[in-house]
Amino acid sequence: MGNILLLDQDTDMALKIRLKYNQKLLLVLLLFCWSMLCCFLLFQYWREKEFKTENINSQLQLYNRFLLNKYDEHTTFKILLENKNLSFENIRVSVIDFSGNVLFDNFVDLTMLNNHANRSEIISALKNGRGYTIDRVSDSDGQKYFYSATKGKNIIIRTAIPYSDSLKELLEADMTFFWIMFAITLLMSCLGYFVTHRLGEHISRLNNFAKKAERGETVYNEESFPNDELGEISKHIISLYTNLQETILERDKEHQLAINQEQDKIRIKKQLTNNINHELKTPIASIQVCLETLLSVDLQEEKRNELILRCYQNCERLRHLLNDISLITRLEEGSQLIQKEAINLKDIISDIFSEFEITLKGKEIRINSHIEGNIEIEGNQSLIISIFQNLIENSIAYSEARNIYIDIEDNNNLYSVTFEDDGIGVDEKHLPYLFERFYRVDKGRSRKMGGTGLGLSIVKHAVLFHGGEIKALKSEKGGLKFLFTLQKKELI
Repeated sequence: MGNILLLDQDTDMALKIRLKYNQKLLLVLLLFCWSMLCCFLLFQYWREKEFKTENINSQLQLYNRFLLNKYDEHTTFKILLENKNLSFENIRVSVIDFSGNVLFDNFVDLTMLNNHANRSEIISALKNGRGYTIDRVSDSDGQKYFYSATKGKNIIIRTAIPYSDSLKELLEADMTFFWIMFAITLLMSCLGYFVTHRLGEHISRLNNFAKKAERGETVYNEESFPNDELGEISKHIISLYTNLQETILERDKEHQLAINQEQDKIRIKKQLTNNINHELKTPIASIQVCLETLLSVDLQEEKRNELILRCYQNCERLRHLLNDISLITRLEEGSQLIQKEAINLKDIISDIFSEFEITLKGKEIRINSHIEGNIEIEGNQSLIISIFQNLIENSIAYSEARNIYIDIEDNNNLYSVTFEDDGIGVDEKHLPYLFERFYRVDKGRSRKMGGTGLGLSIVKHAVLFHGGEIKALKSEKGGLKFLFTLQKKELI
């Protein structure tokens, strides 16, 4: 159990110290730069030291060749080195045969010298004709020398100079170059830090966006990114996600709207069913009472006819109610099946006026219309007739009007229709509800007049079917004003 806890703690600690991407990139960049610097400086150091060593060796090789040439002229080394005209101070000269035996040395007594066959410069001279050794302590005098050997015909000439501090400093590489390279690498490291830091900021922004997207949070396309390929890719990703978010939100809104509409339809159907049930009860109950009275009581002819007439009136009311319900149901659920055709609105209105002429005269109501020219729309004739029939019947039955005014204006791709009267009107509180099914301003009077309560609802649905809108207002003339639009016939 304790081991598991320790393992979890180590894991948490590892997660806490986990480096960011830009930090890893910076470390790799620094490692690469400084590794390159070290390798280059080591190579340069070795190359410069090799060059200086070769330079000193070349000078000593010249001395060796000079001595070999003089030796070929049968001049002894002792006499040659004692020549005042030649400067051989501080240069140790040794003559060695091919077996490694020292034949001559101007610094040390020969009895103190052992065989030199194992010396590296001698081995190299025998093999390659020349060789040298840096910083080796002499066995004879204990001093450090720079040795340079050259092979002749029968002997090897070896010269040596003391490996002093001045020679050591001469062979060292020039550190100025190293400091310049160090400064350049340091500058590159600083530039690398700023570049990777900026890159890390953009990657962090993109990482934050990815986390928000994973959580489904709203992301706004306001992040700033560099004007390069990474910035363009980031902007495109965020733009795609933003568009996807908007699409999802729009889809959810439409889905919710569809649900609400479906719920409204269910609610309206339930309400309609309840209203129909309520509206049917009164005429059915009246018919039932009348029929029971006729069957159970011996009545006079006049009273019998009165009851039969009341039954007929209630049957008519039921017929109108069922017709209106059927029409509204067809408009709501089967409007795509209703046929449309070219209709002349002026002719339809004239026919309706003729139909109501006797009723209007009896009520002493006058119709004032302002309709000019042919007004053609694409629609259903029976629905257009129901619009004007219900509006006129509504005015006749409830408004107590003396004048009805109808005006049609051409308004771009629509016809604007105004229908108003100068009757008693209704209170403004009723205006928003006039188009609801079975809504009555005066319920007792409406039933007494034989209305179904669906007339204005049919008007609204018929107007919507023809691509228009309708609203009810209080008229300046005192009564009600209905403003609605009808879509024009499309030109082919």
